[in-house]
Amino acid sequence: MPMATDGGRLTFHACPPTQRRRGTCLMLTNEHGVVVTGAARGIGRAIATKLALEGCRVVAADIDAIELEEVAHEIGAYAAPGDAASAEGAAALVAQAREHLKAIDAWYGNAGVDRGRGLDATEQDWASSWDINVMAHVRAAQLLLPEWLDRGEGRFVVTASAAGLLTMLTAPSYSVTKHAALAFAEWLSATYRHRGVVVQAICPQGVKTSMLDRAGRVQEILSHDAALDPADVAEFVWQSAQDDRFLVLPHGRVAAYYKARAADTDAWLVNMNHLQVRLENSEQEPPL
Repeated sequence: MPMATDGGRLTFHACPPTQRRRGTCLMLTNEHGVVVTGAARGIGRAIATKLALEGCRVVAADIDAIELEEVAHEIGAYAAPGDAASAEGAAALVAQAREHLKAIDAWYGNAGVDRGRGLDATEQDWASSWDINVMAHVRAAQLLLPEWLDRGEGRFVVTASAAGLLTMLTAPSYSVTKHAALAFAEWLSATYRHRGVVVQAICPQGVKTSMLDRAGRVQEILSHDAALDPADVAEFVWQSAQDDRFLVLPHGRVAAYYKARAADTDAWLVNMNHLQVRLENSEQEPPL
């Protein structure tokens, strides 16, 4: 099983031979067809690139058709532009992927948004966050699970963020919907694990993407937890695809934070509030 260290080096333990059987550990190979949403940039692009380099047959999806075509051409993937979060878009994507791949073996739901700040987040911010960060996974699962249950295997991967395990200061709509995405992934795993469906939740902390750039002071306050390159996250995700560990934690410290939160929630909230105070104080100072 994959393990992360805080020193920036990643170490891995392979899926035990006793688990390499149908319904327990779907080992991705060049025989497998995979779909990656949110593939035009950031973590999604890096995951699609890594999967293609490892020989998987990749269908890359994103609402940004221009950037998606560039990525698909670069890595040799099939481009499926469109809104994978909507019911119609999800159905169209699954249909295209099945036509191109014949069978979808793994689904990487990476599309996500961070909209609105604090209690100023609008109704539309909340609605779009819910639709993209949560319902996109629900709709994909509704379309994929029947076939996978018949086959007795399939891999469903949700990019939930460390915000889904912990929280993200200043961003309630992002935190709430990422918690919901994680909860849905947990439900899928608890319900269908014995029927061959492997479910994983990717929960990175800081990753060098445009979303992190928009975090501003929050990232400065949390700068002691070094941000990873998307390619590093993709490498960790690939290694995690060799077993069925539910939580995929590229940042080693996230596991410690998660345990601390569970062990003493009040103490954890006090510490988070201290960070909030630091954030508010820093906003009164010139930028670093």
